Amino acid sequence: MKNLIVTGLALVVSASVALAEDVKSGPQTGDRLGAFYVTKCAGAETDGVKEGKELCYRCRNSRKPQVVIFTRSTDPKVVDLIKKIDKAIASHKAEKLTSFVNVLGDDQDELQATARKLAKTSGAKAIPFVVPNEFENGPANYGINPKAAVTVILANQVDVKANVSVKDVKKLKAEEVIANIKKIL
Repeated sequence: MKNLIVTGLALVVSASVALAEDVKSGPQTGDRLGAFYVTKCAGAETDGVKEGKELCYRCRNSRKPQVVIFTRSTDPKVVDLIKKIDKAIASHKAEKLTSFVNVLGDDQDELQATARKLAKTSGAKAIPFVVPNEFENGPANYGINPKAAVTVILANQVDVKANVSVKDVKKLKAEEVIANIKKIL
């Protein structure tokens, strides 16, 4: 009976830990970022890329430190994260910090409108808002989890240094992402 109670408690603790963990999504620390194509919808008006242009922003950013965001949400927590990353870019011009936001979902036309709205809502100056060609779950070679509300990949020299992914956007902590920027500078 005592062993049965201990085993039951162990299962409850294991289940609680599993529920507390965020979802695994996208390239992980130590992985390399592959190329993928997107369509620019809005933002970063001075980056020399016109809205509607198809390109690989990961390639354009080359080996610079970059924060790559994949989001299915326009929640205020996502907007806050984008604002903080935009400020970080302004603070780290010498290090050439870059970022771009990929909006994911089911309808490509609707996603482009959502990307434009997210750019306007965030007021970000240095961040382009894009829709990947593989718009439902991002590029296949990235393994973006369809259950992830937000996946943030921080990389330098195209090597992933940190990944912050959440299933529930309410668990998104902008401070955690910003703290990880030091790993890519």
